[in-house]
Parts: sequence; structure tokens; C-alpha cells
Amino acid sequence: MITKGFVTRILALTVCLLISALSRESLAERAYFDITASDMRKIVVAVPNFSGDGQGAAVAQLLTKGLALHSFLNVIDSSRFGGSRDADWKSLGVDYVILGQVGGDPAGMLIEGAILDVASNKTLAGRRYKGAAAQLEDMTLRLCDALIEDFTGEMGVARTRMAYVSDATGRKEVYVTDILGRHPRQITSHRALCVSPRFTPDGNFLAYSTYHRGNQDLYITDLRQSATTNSLSRRKGLNLAPAFSPDGRTMIITLSQGGNPDLYVMDRQGQILQQLTSGAGINVSASFSPDGQQIAFVSDRSGKPNVYVMNAGGGQAKRLTFKSSENSEPVWSPKGDEIAFTGLQGGSYQLFVMDRNGGNVRQLSTGGGSYESPTWSPDGRMIAVTRKSGSRSEICVVSKAGKDVRVLFTMKGNQSYPQWSGRLP
Repeated sequence: MITKGFVTRILALTVCLLISALSRESLAERAYFDITASDMRKIVVAVPNFSGDGQGAAVAQLLTKGLALHSFLNVIDSSRFGGSRDADWKSLGVDYVILGQVGGDPAGMLIEGAILDVASNKTLAGRRYKGAAAQLEDMTLRLCDALIEDFTGEMGVARTRMAYVSDATGRKEVYVTDILGRHPRQITSHRALCVSPRFTPDGNFLAYSTYHRGNQDLYITDLRQSATTNSLSRRKGLNLAPAFSPDGRTMIITLSQGGNPDLYVMDRQGQILQQLTSGAGINVSASFSPDGQQIAFVSDRSGKPNVYVMNAGGGQAKRLTFKSSENSEPVWSPKGDEIAFTGLQGGSYQLFVMDRNGGNVRQLSTGGGSYESPTWSPDGRMIAVTRKSGSRSEICVVSKAGKDVRVLFTMKGNQSYPQWSGRLP
């Protein structure tokens, strides 16, 4: 399904770290794809080697990976056309071709790319970036996200990160990697169980819970350095990983200092500002709505774990889930219209999405395994989730339409507790 629109756009991009993006014009009428339609087929795209210096093949390969992350595209393998720019695209079933070039520039490097519509043989859009040679990878991913915008009207998510827990060292430590999994970085070295990493809204800090002192304590680390980490809460009992408010100034965490696990509002210095629940069952897994006005959370006050919502300042809670015998881990979508959660079905947890009022519940996960810890992409079009099968645990992504459950990373060890960052500046 395509939503027609005639758009003439001149876009000036200001890029940090010495990267400057030059203005560009649309070269043809624009038609954005409605990629949320459940009956939409994938758009077939080819990325031949970029012309220019010797890095053209490497740039095309990285761009291919970035585009393939977005589930509405089917980016065909370059081996089918040998990386050539002059293939018979129609016989290959290709809808669009990304034609680009990379080369030297007084600033260091220049990269540009444009979308060729195979059916009409017209160029639909073009983008150009220049910057230091060391920034070629970042410029390539900026180009990727800009091309996604040309297809859909919204920037892509190739320039994002994922926090997660891995047992690659033999212990479950916290890591952060770019979303394509090429540059994993170990954040913790506690040599003890670490769980539930959470980015602050600006992406500069990461909170997590760890058992390295024998209690489930809450810590936060500045990702712009690698020397220290600071405790947020070492209160006796549970100190569960927080849900940060949209402005990043406060967080809602679960503490069991009073005996019952309840929700508390805490500031960035670890001071309790307010208790939100009191003794009404176990209360965990808070998630803010994007406007900061409401929270979704899990409580077993009805006898089994279910998803509830209430005002962020406290008050009466409303139950949303009734379909599965147990429902948990709610996560509000970036657009605020939906909530993802996991529900117990046939002895395993499956991934579901519902409207913010609890209606229109639909299962997204398919195949075997149990699904845990959902997290939305910043564009609200995909959900990353842990899939467990036997002793194996891996991070997968699935489109909001419930198609294409794909393994996101191929890494040593088991990965779990994914947390998708916002877009990088």
C-alpha cells in the first residue's frame, strides 16, 4: 500500500564531529510507503558497489546491512549481480537501486547516494555528506537512515545502539553495541550476575542491577567514560532496574525495603521522592508513556501477574490484560499508541502488542521458544526481544506487523535483556 504525496524538499543537515551534510533536492515526485500495512509486501532493493575510490565495496556492504535492519526492505545479496551497477534489475525483481559514490574531498571524504526507481528509471532522491576520513562509517549510516526517510517519511534506526547482557566471559555482564552488532563494548566487570540495563533518555548513562555484593543493587555508569560506575540504590532487598522519565530527571524503580515489592519515584541521586504503590501485591516493571503522564506496570494484585496503567503521580490503577493467564514486561511504544508485553501461552511466554487502552491484542512472536524483555526501536516499527530455546538465549527483532522474527546478533555466548537506545545525535 502506498500513500501518495507530492513533496519537493530541500534538506540542510548539520552533522556534528566535522561531518557536514549538503542540501539536496528531490529529483522526482515522492511517494511514501505505508509500511505499517499488514498486507504490504517487502520492497526489493539492491545496493551495488559505490563508484569512486577503493572503499566503494565496503561502503555498499555496510549500507546493505543498515538497510536490511529495516524489516520492510528485502535487500538482495550482491553476489546475485556481482556488485555491478549495470545489472538487469527488472529480471532480478528489484524495485529500487541505491546508486552512490565515495571519494576524497578537501574536508576528507565525501559520500553520496540516490534511489533509482527501476520501473520508471527515475532518480527519486539524493543525499550527500562530507567529513573526515575516520567518519566514513558514520556518514554511511547517516546516509542509510536518510534513505529510509526517503522511503517512509521517517528517519531510519541504523545509528542506534543496543544494551544487553551476555555470558561471553562466563559471567553475565552488561554490554553495549551498535545496532548492527559490529562494535560490542563490555560495560561491567563485576564477575557476578548483572541484569536489566536501561539507557537514560539522552543515551549518555546506563543503569543496571547487579548481585556482586550479594544483594540486587542498582548502579549507573556514564557511557562517555570507562573508569567508574556509581551506586543508585543499595537498599536491602530488591532494587530493580528503573524506568526513566522522558526528561531523564527521575525514575520509577521497584524496592522491597518495606517487605513488599512496590513502585517508588527516585531522583538521579538515588533519593526517594514518592511511593506509588503500597502492598497491593507485587508491583514491578514500570514503563513511562512518552508524554510522561502515565505508567504501565505489572502487578499480581488480582492473583496472577497482569499489566496495569495508572497516572505517573500515583492513584487508581486500571488492569489492561485479560487474555493470557500471566502477562508481564509492558513497554510503551515511542509513539504512545501501543504497549508491547509478554504473555504466557501454552507453557511459554510469547510477544504481544495491544492498544494503550488494552484493546486490539495481537501476538507477534512465531515459532518455538519463549520470548522475554521486549524493547521498541525508536521509530516504533520494530521490537527487539530475548528468545530462549533450551539453553540458548539470543536477541531477535520482529516488525510491529508481526512478521520476520530475525536473530539480530551473531555473537559468542548467550544474549538477553535487550534495551534499544534512541537515535544518536
